[in-house]
Amino acid sequence: MALVITTSAIFVAQSAYAQVNPIRLNTIGYLPDSQKLASIVGSGDSFTIIRATDHAVVYSGTVGPRALNVDTNEQLGVADFSSVREPGQYILEVKGAGTSPPFKIGSDVYDQPFRVAMMGMYLWRCGTAVSVTYDGKTFAHDACHLDDGWLDFVGGGHNHKDGTKGWHDAGDYNKYVVNGCYSAGVMLQAWEHFGARLKSVPLKLPESGNGTPDFLNEIRWELGWLLTMQMEDGRVYHKLSTQRFGGFIKPEKEKAPRFFVPWSSAATADFAAVMAMAARDYQPFDPAFAKRCLEAAKKSEAYLLAHPEDHPSDQNGFSTGPYAARDPSCRLWADVELWETTGEAQYLSDFQTRAARLGHKVDRTAGWGNVTDLAMYAYLLSTRAGRDPALVSSSRADLLAVADQVVKTSSAHGYGRPLGTAYYWGCNGDVAQQVETLEVAHRLSPRPEYRQTALSALNYLFGRNCFGRSMVTGLGYQPPLHPHDRRSGADGFAWPGYLVGGGWPHPMDWRDQQENYRVNEIAINWNATLIYALADVIDG
Repeated sequence: MALVITTSAIFVAQSAYAQVNPIRLNTIGYLPDSQKLASIVGSGDSFTIIRATDHAVVYSGTVGPRALNVDTNEQLGVADFSSVREPGQYILEVKGAGTSPPFKIGSDVYDQPFRVAMMGMYLWRCGTAVSVTYDGKTFAHDACHLDDGWLDFVGGGHNHKDGTKGWHDAGDYNKYVVNGCYSAGVMLQAWEHFGARLKSVPLKLPESGNGTPDFLNEIRWELGWLLTMQMEDGRVYHKLSTQRFGGFIKPEKEKAPRFFVPWSSAATADFAAVMAMAARDYQPFDPAFAKRCLEAAKKSEAYLLAHPEDHPSDQNGFSTGPYAARDPSCRLWADVELWETTGEAQYLSDFQTRAARLGHKVDRTAGWGNVTDLAMYAYLLSTRAGRDPALVSSSRADLLAVADQVVKTSSAHGYGRPLGTAYYWGCNGDVAQQVETLEVAHRLSPRPEYRQTALSALNYLFGRNCFGRSMVTGLGYQPPLHPHDRRSGADGFAWPGYLVGGGWPHPMDWRDQQENYRVNEIAINWNATLIYALADVIDG
Protein backbone atom coordinates (compact mmCIF):
# COMPACT_ATOMS: atom_id res chain seq x y z
CA MET A 1 0.00 0.00 0.00
CA ALA A 2 1.29 3.48 -0.88
CA LEU A 3 2.02 5.89 1.92
CA VAL A 4 -0.09 9.05 1.65
CA ILE A 5 1.26 12.45 2.71
CA THR A 6 -0.60 15.73 2.34
CA THR A 7 1.15 19.00 1.61
CA SER A 8 -0.52 21.34 4.14
CA ALA A 9 -0.13 24.28 1.76
CA ILE A 10 3.67 24.15 1.68
CA PHE A 11 4.02 23.56 -2.07
CA VAL A 12 3.43 26.40 -4.54
CA ALA A 13 3.32 25.43 -8.20
CA GLN A 14 5.75 27.01 -10.66
CA SER A 15 2.92 28.46 -12.73
CA ALA A 16 2.00 30.86 -9.91
CA TYR A 17 4.62 33.40 -11.01
CA ALA A 18 6.20 33.54 -14.45
CA GLN A 19 9.19 35.75 -13.57
CA VAL A 20 11.71 35.84 -10.73
CA ASN A 21 9.92 37.61 -7.92
CA PRO A 22 11.78 40.71 -6.68
CA ILE A 23 10.70 39.82 -3.13
CA ARG A 24 12.93 37.00 -1.85
CA LEU A 25 12.01 35.34 1.44
CA ASN A 26 11.61 31.93 3.05
CA THR A 27 8.61 30.58 1.15
CA ILE A 28 8.03 27.86 3.75
CA GLY A 29 7.77 30.37 6.58
CA TYR A 30 9.16 31.49 9.91
CA LEU A 31 9.08 30.50 13.55
CA PRO A 32 7.06 33.01 15.63
CA ASP A 33 9.95 34.35 17.71
CA SER A 34 12.57 34.30 14.96
CA GLN A 35 14.02 37.13 12.94
CA LYS A 36 12.01 37.57 9.72
CA LEU A 37 13.81 39.20 6.84
CA ALA A 38 13.13 39.47 3.11
CA SER A 39 15.58 40.71 0.50
CA ILE A 40 14.07 43.17 -1.97
CA VAL A 41 15.37 43.89 -5.47
CA GLY A 42 14.48 47.05 -7.41
CA SER A 43 12.27 49.91 -6.36
CA GLY A 44 9.85 50.15 -3.49
CA ASP A 45 10.51 51.54 -0.04
CA SER A 46 7.37 50.80 1.97
CA PHE A 47 5.97 47.36 2.65
CA THR A 48 3.06 45.71 4.42
CA ILE A 49 2.42 42.26 5.83
CA ILE A 50 -1.04 41.06 4.86
CA ARG A 51 -2.86 38.18 6.53
CA ALA A 52 -3.95 35.80 3.78
CA THR A 53 -7.23 34.71 5.39
CA ASP A 54 -8.90 38.12 5.60
CA HIS A 55 -6.43 40.40 3.72
CA ALA A 56 -5.96 42.55 6.82
CA VAL A 57 -2.74 44.57 7.07
CA VAL A 58 -1.00 43.42 10.25
CA TYR A 59 2.27 45.31 9.89
CA SER A 60 3.72 48.20 7.88
CA GLY A 61 7.37 49.07 7.51
CA THR A 62 10.10 50.58 5.39
CA VAL A 63 12.62 48.67 3.28
CA GLY A 64 16.16 49.35 4.43
CA PRO A 65 18.73 51.19 2.27
CA ARG A 66 19.89 49.30 -0.83
CA ALA A 67 23.40 47.88 -0.82
CA LEU A 68 25.33 45.94 -3.42
CA ASN A 69 25.32 42.19 -2.95
CA VAL A 70 28.64 41.48 -4.61
CA ASP A 71 28.26 37.85 -5.68
CA THR A 72 24.88 38.40 -7.41
CA ASN A 73 25.57 42.01 -8.47
CA GLU A 74 22.20 43.16 -7.14
CA GLN A 75 21.18 46.17 -5.14
CA LEU A 76 19.27 44.66 -2.22
CA GLY A 77 17.20 46.21 0.52
CA VAL A 78 15.87 44.32 3.53
CA ALA A 79 12.31 44.25 4.81
CA ASP A 80 12.29 43.35 8.51
CA PHE A 81 8.98 42.10 9.88
CA SER A 82 10.32 40.23 12.90
CA SER A 83 7.65 41.73 15.16
CA VAL A 84 4.91 39.74 13.39
CA ARG A 85 4.54 36.68 15.60
CA GLU A 86 0.90 35.62 15.35
CA PRO A 87 0.60 32.17 13.71
CA GLY A 88 -1.04 32.23 10.30
CA GLN A 89 -0.50 32.57 6.56
CA TYR A 90 0.78 35.86 5.18
CA ILE A 91 1.88 37.78 2.11
CA LEU A 92 4.50 40.52 1.97
CA GLU A 93 3.61 43.40 -0.35
CA VAL A 94 6.17 46.02 -1.39
CA LYS A 95 4.79 49.16 -2.96
CA GLY A 96 6.11 49.37 -6.51
CA ALA A 97 7.57 45.85 -6.46
CA GLY A 98 4.61 43.53 -6.01
CA THR A 99 3.72 40.72 -3.62
CA SER A 100 5.57 37.72 -2.29
CA PRO A 101 4.48 34.11 -2.49
CA PRO A 102 2.44 33.13 0.59
CA PHE A 103 4.37 32.03 3.68
CA LYS A 104 3.46 30.73 7.09
CA ILE A 105 4.33 31.78 10.63
CA GLY A 106 4.03 29.05 13.24
CA SER A 107 5.92 26.87 15.68
CA ASP A 108 5.28 23.86 13.43
CA VAL A 109 6.37 25.52 10.19
CA TYR A 110 9.24 23.05 9.65
CA ASP A 111 7.47 19.85 10.73
CA GLN A 112 6.16 18.94 7.29
CA PRO A 113 9.40 19.84 5.45
CA PHE A 114 11.27 17.56 7.86
CA ARG A 115 8.91 14.68 7.11
CA VAL A 116 9.19 15.29 3.38
CA ALA A 117 13.00 15.29 3.50
CA MET A 118 12.86 12.03 5.47
CA MET A 119 10.39 10.70 2.92
CA GLY A 120 13.08 11.41 0.33
CA MET A 121 15.43 9.07 2.18
CA TYR A 122 12.77 6.35 2.23
CA LEU A 123 12.21 6.79 -1.51
CA TRP A 124 15.96 6.31 -2.05
CA ARG A 125 15.78 2.77 -0.64
CA CYS A 126 17.43 0.11 -2.75
CA GLY A 127 16.52 -3.58 -2.79
CA THR A 128 12.84 -3.11 -2.02
CA ALA A 129 9.69 -1.64 -3.52
CA VAL A 130 8.74 1.86 -2.30
CA SER A 131 5.57 3.88 -2.78
CA VAL A 132 4.40 7.26 -1.46
CA THR A 133 1.49 9.44 -2.50
CA TYR A 134 2.33 13.11 -2.03
CA ASP A 135 0.52 16.17 -3.29
CA GLY A 136 -1.92 13.89 -5.12
CA LYS A 137 0.77 12.05 -7.07
CA THR A 138 2.25 8.61 -6.45
CA PHE A 139 6.01 8.08 -6.41
CA ALA A 140 6.93 4.41 -6.59
CA HIS A 141 9.33 1.83 -7.93
CA ASP A 142 9.44 -1.94 -7.73
CA ALA A 143 12.07 -3.94 -5.84
CA CYS A 144 15.42 -3.21 -7.50
CA HIS A 145 19.00 -4.46 -7.64
CA LEU A 146 18.16 -7.73 -5.96
CA ASP A 147 21.32 -9.36 -7.36
CA ASP A 148 23.72 -6.96 -5.58
CA GLY A 149 26.52 -7.77 -6.00
CA TRP A 150 29.36 -9.58 -7.81
CA LEU A 151 32.90 -10.23 -6.59
CA ASP A 152 34.78 -10.13 -9.91
CA PHE A 153 36.85 -7.05 -9.03
CA VAL A 154 37.75 -8.05 -5.46
CA GLY A 155 39.37 -11.40 -6.11
CA GLY A 156 36.26 -13.49 -5.66
CA GLY A 157 35.72 -14.55 -9.26
CA HIS A 158 32.30 -14.27 -10.84
CA ASN A 159 30.54 -15.16 -7.61
CA HIS A 160 27.73 -13.46 -5.76
CA LYS A 161 27.66 -11.93 -2.27
CA ASP A 162 24.70 -10.25 -0.63
CA GLY A 163 24.93 -6.47 -0.89
CA THR A 164 21.27 -5.53 -0.86
CA LYS A 165 19.53 -2.73 1.06
CA GLY A 166 20.97 0.78 1.53
CA TRP A 167 20.09 4.06 -0.15
CA HIS A 168 20.78 4.91 -3.77
CA ASP A 169 23.51 7.49 -3.50
CA ALA A 170 22.29 10.43 -5.53
CA GLY A 171 20.78 10.91 -8.97
CA ASP A 172 22.28 7.54 -9.84
CA TYR A 173 21.60 4.11 -8.32
CA ASN A 174 25.06 3.14 -7.05
CA LYS A 175 26.00 2.82 -3.37
CA TYR A 176 29.17 4.29 -1.87
CA VAL A 177 30.46 3.53 1.62
CA VAL A 178 32.16 6.83 2.48
CA ASN A 179 29.13 8.89 1.48
CA GLY A 180 26.74 6.42 3.08
CA CYS A 181 28.69 6.55 6.34
CA TYR A 182 28.89 10.33 6.31
CA SER A 183 25.15 10.64 5.64
CA ALA A 184 24.16 8.09 8.27
CA GLY A 185 26.65 9.67 10.69
CA VAL A 186 25.16 13.16 10.32
CA MET A 187 21.69 11.72 10.86
CA LEU A 188 22.81 9.77 13.92
CA GLN A 189 24.30 12.97 15.32
CA ALA A 190 20.89 14.57 14.72
CA TRP A 191 19.41 11.73 16.77
CA GLU A 192 21.94 12.26 19.58
CA HIS A 193 21.29 16.01 19.62
CA PHE A 194 17.52 16.07 19.09
CA GLY A 195 16.34 12.55 19.88
CA ALA A 196 13.90 13.70 22.53
CA ARG A 197 11.75 15.30 19.85
CA LEU A 198 12.61 12.98 16.95
CA LYS A 199 11.61 9.78 18.73
CA SER A 200 7.91 10.58 18.51
CA VAL A 201 7.84 11.84 14.90
CA PRO A 202 5.84 9.37 12.79
CA LEU A 203 7.26 8.76 9.31
CA LYS A 204 4.83 6.05 8.15
CA LEU A 205 7.54 3.55 7.25
CA PRO A 206 7.03 -0.16 6.61
CA GLU A 207 8.78 -0.78 9.96
CA SER A 208 6.64 1.69 11.93
CA GLY A 209 5.40 0.25 15.20
CA ASN A 210 8.31 -2.17 15.68
CA GLY A 211 9.47 -0.55 18.94
CA THR A 212 12.24 1.50 17.31
CA PRO A 213 11.65 5.19 16.48
CA ASP A 214 10.97 5.75 12.80
CA PHE A 215 13.95 8.08 12.44
CA LEU A 216 16.26 5.23 13.46
CA ASN A 217 14.30 2.76 11.38
CA GLU A 218 15.14 4.71 8.24
CA ILE A 219 18.84 4.97 9.04
CA ARG A 220 18.92 1.24 9.77
CA TRP A 221 18.09 0.49 6.13
CA GLU A 222 21.41 2.07 5.21
CA LEU A 223 23.27 0.42 8.09
CA GLY A 224 21.99 -2.96 6.94
CA TRP A 225 23.70 -2.46 3.60
CA LEU A 226 26.89 -1.12 5.15
CA LEU A 227 27.24 -4.29 7.21
CA THR A 228 27.29 -6.32 3.97
CA MET A 229 30.32 -4.31 2.81
CA GLN A 230 32.63 -5.57 5.57
CA MET A 231 35.12 -8.33 4.77
CA GLU A 232 35.97 -11.16 7.17
CA ASP A 233 39.16 -9.47 8.35
CA GLY A 234 37.50 -6.10 8.98
CA ARG A 235 38.33 -4.32 5.73
CA VAL A 236 35.41 -2.63 4.01
CA TYR A 237 34.73 -2.55 0.29
CA HIS A 238 34.71 1.00 -1.06
CA LYS A 239 31.51 0.87 -3.10
CA LEU A 240 28.99 -1.34 -4.88
CA SER A 241 28.50 -0.05 -8.39
CA THR A 242 27.89 -0.59 -12.06
CA GLN A 243 31.00 0.00 -14.14
CA ARG A 244 29.51 3.14 -15.65
CA PHE A 245 26.49 5.28 -14.94
CA GLY A 246 23.19 4.03 -16.30
CA GLY A 247 20.41 5.84 -18.11
CA PHE A 248 17.34 7.66 -16.88
CA ILE A 249 15.25 4.59 -16.19
CA LYS A 250 13.50 3.32 -13.07
CA PRO A 251 15.85 1.42 -10.72
CA GLU A 252 14.16 -1.95 -11.27
CA LYS A 253 14.89 -1.54 -15.01
CA GLU A 254 18.62 -1.18 -14.48
CA LYS A 255 19.98 -4.64 -15.21
CA ALA A 256 23.70 -3.95 -15.67
CA PRO A 257 25.74 -6.06 -13.23
CA ARG A 258 26.88 -4.31 -10.07
CA PHE A 259 30.18 -5.13 -8.43
CA PHE A 260 31.89 -4.82 -5.07
CA VAL A 261 34.84 -2.47 -5.53
CA PRO A 262 38.18 -3.03 -3.70
CA TRP A 263 38.45 -1.89 -0.10
CA SER A 264 39.90 1.37 1.15
CA SER A 265 41.16 2.45 4.55
CA ALA A 266 38.88 5.52 4.41
CA ALA A 267 35.79 3.35 3.91
CA THR A 268 36.96 1.02 6.67
CA ALA A 269 37.48 3.86 9.14
CA ASP A 270 34.18 5.57 8.30
CA PHE A 271 32.44 2.23 8.72
CA ALA A 272 34.00 1.78 12.17
CA ALA A 273 32.85 5.26 13.19
CA VAL A 274 29.24 4.94 12.12
CA MET A 275 28.89 1.39 13.49
CA ALA A 276 30.21 2.59 16.85
CA MET A 277 27.56 5.31 16.82
CA ALA A 278 24.87 2.81 15.89
CA ALA A 279 25.94 0.54 18.72
CA ARG A 280 25.04 3.13 21.36
CA ASP A 281 22.06 4.68 19.55
CA TYR A 282 20.21 1.40 18.92
CA GLN A 283 21.07 -0.18 22.28
CA PRO A 284 17.81 0.93 23.98
CA PHE A 285 15.69 -0.47 21.16
CA ASP A 286 17.51 -3.52 19.74
CA PRO A 287 20.43 -4.71 21.89
CA ALA A 288 21.24 -7.59 19.54
CA PHE A 289 21.62 -5.25 16.57
CA ALA A 290 23.64 -2.82 18.69
CA LYS A 291 26.00 -5.64 19.69
CA ARG A 292 26.44 -6.66 16.07
CA CYS A 293 27.31 -3.07 15.12
CA LEU A 294 29.86 -2.74 17.92
CA GLU A 295 31.56 -6.02 17.02
CA ALA A 296 31.77 -4.89 13.40
CA ALA A 297 33.22 -1.50 14.42
CA LYS A 298 35.88 -3.09 16.61
CA LYS A 299 36.88 -5.55 13.91
CA SER A 300 37.45 -2.78 11.37
CA GLU A 301 39.30 -0.64 13.90
CA ALA A 302 41.55 -3.57 14.80
CA TYR A 303 42.49 -3.99 11.14
CA LEU A 304 43.29 -0.30 10.85
CA LEU A 305 45.48 -0.37 13.95
CA ALA A 306 47.47 -3.23 12.45
CA HIS A 307 47.72 -1.45 9.08
CA PRO A 308 48.31 2.27 9.67
CA GLU A 309 49.09 3.12 6.03
CA ASP A 310 46.58 4.97 3.84
CA HIS A 311 45.11 2.50 1.36
CA PRO A 312 43.01 3.98 -1.48
CA SER A 313 40.56 1.86 -3.42
CA ASP A 314 41.70 0.44 -6.77
CA GLN A 315 38.86 1.57 -9.02
CA ASN A 316 40.25 0.50 -12.36
CA GLY A 317 37.39 -0.49 -14.63
CA PHE A 318 34.90 1.93 -13.04
CA SER A 319 33.91 5.41 -14.17
CA THR A 320 31.34 5.92 -11.42
CA GLY A 321 31.94 8.21 -8.42
CA PRO A 322 35.38 7.61 -6.86
CA TYR A 323 34.62 9.22 -3.46
CA ALA A 324 38.31 9.47 -2.63
CA ALA A 325 38.00 10.45 1.05
CA ARG A 326 40.84 11.63 3.31
CA ASP A 327 42.04 8.70 5.40
CA PRO A 328 43.41 10.72 8.39
CA SER A 329 40.11 12.43 9.16
CA CYS A 330 38.27 9.12 8.81
CA ARG A 331 40.53 7.42 11.38
CA LEU A 332 40.09 10.39 13.70
CA TRP A 333 36.31 9.93 13.51
CA ALA A 334 36.54 6.19 14.13
CA ASP A 335 38.73 6.68 17.21
CA VAL A 336 36.44 9.16 18.92
CA GLU A 337 33.20 7.32 18.19
CA LEU A 338 34.58 4.03 19.50
CA TRP A 339 35.77 5.80 22.64
CA GLU A 340 32.42 7.52 23.10
CA THR A 341 30.66 4.15 22.84
CA THR A 342 33.03 1.97 24.88
CA GLY A 343 35.01 4.33 27.10
CA GLU A 344 38.17 2.34 26.29
CA ALA A 345 41.29 4.40 26.96
CA GLN A 346 43.19 3.24 23.87
CA TYR A 347 40.62 4.74 21.52
CA LEU A 348 40.77 8.06 23.40
CA SER A 349 44.56 8.07 23.36
CA ASP A 350 44.65 7.38 19.62
CA PHE A 351 42.12 10.13 18.96
CA GLN A 352 43.89 12.72 21.07
CA THR A 353 47.24 11.91 19.48
CA ARG A 354 45.77 12.44 16.01
CA ALA A 355 43.83 15.55 17.01
CA ALA A 356 46.91 17.15 18.58
CA ARG A 357 48.58 17.10 15.15
CA LEU A 358 45.82 19.19 13.55
CA GLY A 359 46.65 22.83 12.89
CA HIS A 360 43.01 23.87 13.04
CA LYS A 361 40.85 21.51 15.02
CA VAL A 362 37.64 22.53 13.25
CA ASP A 363 37.12 23.25 9.56
CA ARG A 364 34.60 25.61 7.97
CA THR A 365 32.61 22.72 6.47
CA ALA A 366 32.38 18.95 6.76
CA GLY A 367 31.61 16.35 4.12
CA TRP A 368 32.32 12.82 2.98
CA GLY A 369 35.84 13.93 2.00
CA ASN A 370 36.68 15.41 5.39
CA VAL A 371 34.88 14.23 8.52
CA THR A 372 37.16 16.04 11.00
CA ASP A 373 34.32 18.24 12.18
CA LEU A 374 32.07 15.25 12.92
CA ALA A 375 34.85 13.85 15.09
CA MET A 376 35.36 17.15 16.92
CA TYR A 377 31.62 17.61 17.52
CA ALA A 378 31.58 14.22 19.26
CA TYR A 379 34.65 14.99 21.35
CA LEU A 380 33.54 18.45 22.44
CA LEU A 381 30.05 17.34 23.43
CA SER A 382 31.13 14.17 25.21
CA THR A 383 30.38 13.86 28.90
CA ARG A 384 32.88 11.04 29.42
CA ALA A 385 35.79 11.57 31.77
CA GLY A 386 39.37 11.55 30.54
CA ARG A 387 39.47 14.26 27.88
CA ASP A 388 42.66 16.31 27.66
CA PRO A 389 41.80 19.81 29.02
CA ALA A 390 44.25 21.55 26.69
CA LEU A 391 42.83 19.79 23.63
CA VAL A 392 39.28 20.53 24.73
CA SER A 393 40.17 24.20 25.19
CA SER A 394 41.89 24.63 21.83
CA SER A 395 39.21 22.66 19.97
CA ARG A 396 36.44 24.64 21.62
CA ALA A 397 38.16 27.90 20.72
CA ASP A 398 38.56 26.79 17.11
CA LEU A 399 34.93 25.77 16.82
CA LEU A 400 33.63 28.99 18.32
CA ALA A 401 35.90 31.01 16.05
CA VAL A 402 34.50 29.19 13.01
CA ALA A 403 30.93 29.70 14.25
CA ASP A 404 31.58 33.40 14.85
CA GLN A 405 32.93 33.71 11.30
CA VAL A 406 29.83 31.98 9.92
CA VAL A 407 27.66 34.50 11.79
CA LYS A 408 29.72 37.41 10.46
CA THR A 409 29.62 36.07 6.91
CA SER A 410 25.86 35.55 7.00
CA SER A 411 25.23 39.01 8.45
CA ALA A 412 27.25 40.66 5.69
CA HIS A 413 25.50 38.84 2.84
CA GLY A 414 22.44 40.27 1.14
CA TYR A 415 20.57 36.99 1.46
CA GLY A 416 22.01 35.96 4.83
CA ARG A 417 23.91 33.08 3.18
CA PRO A 418 26.19 31.43 5.79
CA LEU A 419 28.77 30.53 3.13
CA GLY A 420 28.88 34.08 1.82
CA THR A 421 30.37 34.21 -1.67
CA ALA A 422 31.76 30.64 -1.75
CA TYR A 423 30.15 28.54 -4.48
CA TYR A 424 31.15 25.03 -5.55
CA TRP A 425 29.72 21.59 -6.27
CA GLY A 426 27.01 20.80 -3.73
CA CYS A 427 27.32 24.12 -1.92
CA ASN A 428 23.64 24.07 -0.93
CA GLY A 429 24.44 20.99 1.14
CA ASP A 430 27.16 22.94 2.93
CA VAL A 431 24.78 25.84 3.55
CA ALA A 432 22.70 23.32 5.50
CA GLN A 433 25.79 21.78 7.11
CA GLN A 434 26.67 25.10 8.74
CA VAL A 435 23.71 24.52 11.04
CA GLU A 436 25.45 21.70 12.88
CA THR A 437 28.54 23.79 13.58
CA LEU A 438 26.30 26.58 14.86
CA GLU A 439 24.27 24.15 16.99
CA VAL A 440 27.38 22.67 18.62
CA ALA A 441 28.74 26.18 19.21
CA HIS A 442 25.44 27.17 20.81
CA ARG A 443 25.61 24.17 23.14
CA LEU A 444 29.13 25.11 24.18
CA SER A 445 28.53 28.87 24.44
CA PRO A 446 24.87 29.87 23.96
CA ARG A 447 24.39 32.92 21.76
CA PRO A 448 21.21 34.02 19.98
CA GLU A 449 23.30 34.86 16.90
CA TYR A 450 24.12 31.18 16.43
CA ARG A 451 20.45 30.22 16.45
CA GLN A 452 19.46 33.01 14.08
CA THR A 453 22.23 32.21 11.60
CA ALA A 454 21.13 28.57 11.59
CA LEU A 455 17.66 29.78 10.61
CA SER A 456 19.21 32.04 7.97
CA ALA A 457 20.58 28.92 6.28
CA LEU A 458 17.06 27.51 5.96
CA ASN A 459 15.73 30.88 4.82
CA TYR A 460 18.27 30.83 1.98
CA LEU A 461 17.48 27.28 0.90
CA PHE A 462 13.73 27.84 0.91
CA GLY A 463 13.63 31.06 -1.07
CA ARG A 464 15.65 33.96 0.30
CA ASN A 465 18.12 33.65 -2.56
CA CYS A 466 18.77 35.26 -5.93
CA PHE A 467 16.12 33.08 -7.59
CA GLY A 468 13.47 33.75 -4.97
CA ARG A 469 12.55 30.07 -4.99
CA SER A 470 12.97 26.88 -3.00
CA MET A 471 15.94 24.60 -3.64
CA VAL A 472 14.13 21.48 -2.35
CA THR A 473 11.88 19.46 -4.65
CA GLY A 474 8.22 19.41 -3.65
CA LEU A 475 8.57 22.15 -1.03
CA GLY A 476 7.96 25.89 -1.13
CA TYR A 477 7.64 28.29 -4.04
CA GLN A 478 8.83 27.16 -7.49
CA PRO A 479 10.80 24.12 -6.27
CA PRO A 480 13.07 22.37 -8.78
CA LEU A 481 11.03 20.43 -11.33
CA HIS A 482 13.85 18.80 -13.27
CA PRO A 483 16.49 17.51 -10.81
CA HIS A 484 19.30 15.31 -12.05
CA ASP A 485 17.63 12.16 -10.75
CA ARG A 486 17.01 9.01 -12.75
CA ARG A 487 13.65 8.27 -11.13
CA SER A 488 12.39 11.79 -11.82
CA GLY A 489 13.67 11.57 -15.38
CA ALA A 490 12.02 8.20 -15.94
CA ASP A 491 8.67 9.38 -14.58
CA GLY A 492 8.75 12.83 -16.13
CA PHE A 493 8.13 14.63 -12.83
CA ALA A 494 10.28 15.53 -9.84
CA TRP A 495 10.34 13.17 -6.87
CA PRO A 496 9.87 15.20 -3.66
CA GLY A 497 12.06 15.93 -0.68
CA TYR A 498 15.48 16.50 -2.27
CA LEU A 499 17.92 19.40 -1.92
CA VAL A 500 19.65 20.21 -5.22
CA GLY A 501 23.35 21.10 -5.32
CA GLY A 502 23.16 24.80 -6.23
CA GLY A 503 24.84 27.18 -8.67
CA TRP A 504 28.58 27.42 -9.14
CA PRO A 505 31.10 28.91 -9.78
CA HIS A 506 28.62 31.79 -9.69
CA PRO A 507 25.31 31.79 -7.78
CA MET A 508 23.24 32.49 -10.89
CA ASP A 509 24.73 29.50 -12.72
CA TRP A 510 22.03 27.25 -11.25
CA ARG A 511 19.62 25.89 -13.84
CA ASP A 512 16.60 23.68 -13.29
CA GLN A 513 17.71 21.22 -15.95
CA GLN A 514 17.88 17.45 -15.61
CA GLU A 515 21.07 17.13 -17.63
CA ASN A 516 22.92 19.73 -15.57
CA TYR A 517 24.24 17.44 -12.84
CA ARG A 518 26.87 20.02 -11.88
CA VAL A 519 24.21 22.20 -10.25
CA ASN A 520 20.96 20.22 -10.14
CA GLU A 521 21.84 16.75 -8.87
CA ILE A 522 20.56 15.42 -5.56
CA ALA A 523 22.58 13.37 -3.06
CA ILE A 524 22.12 11.63 0.29
CA ASN A 525 24.82 13.71 1.99
CA TRP A 526 23.11 16.99 1.10
CA ASN A 527 19.79 15.63 2.29
CA ALA A 528 21.37 14.44 5.53
CA THR A 529 22.60 17.95 6.35
CA LEU A 530 19.18 19.37 5.47
CA ILE A 531 17.55 16.81 7.76
CA TYR A 532 19.89 17.82 10.60
CA ALA A 533 19.06 21.49 10.02
CA LEU A 534 15.31 20.77 10.05
CA ALA A 535 15.55 18.47 13.08
CA ASP A 536 17.02 21.44 14.93
CA VAL A 537 13.81 23.45 14.53
CA ILE A 538 10.84 21.09 14.29
CA ASP A 539 8.07 21.37 16.82
CA GLY A 540 7.79 17.58 17.03
